[in-house]
Amino acid sequence: MTEFLDFLKHKFAYVAIGEFKPNKFEEAQQLYEKAVSTYRHGFKGAYLLREPGTDKGIAIIFWESREDMEANEHNEVYETILKEMAHLFTKAPTTSFYELCSEIHQDQEQE
Repeated sequence: MTEFLDFLKHKFAYVAIGEFKPNKFEEAQQLYEKAVSTYRHGFKGAYLLREPGTDKGIAIIFWESREDMEANEHNEVYETILKEMAHLFTKAPTTSFYELCSEIHQDQEQE
């Protein structure tokens, strides 16, 4: 029964869409990777996407639950890194929280 209940659980994704000041994307990327490395319980993976030829990006961070995400955001190291990153944005990024409804992997398509 536990396996069935686990199957019904959905992961969650935190999504941030923003633009960095000219030539600041690489610095922001390093800070993003540093911040993500502080995540522990419930963290399922992260992606940083960049629109080619621009300083626009999308960060997607996957979590087991919203509570896990919130618990991981409240640590000193993480908050310090976010403060370091804030001045790199042209304006505050747009953020949202989503429920993951469908997940398809290459190896699943071939079965």
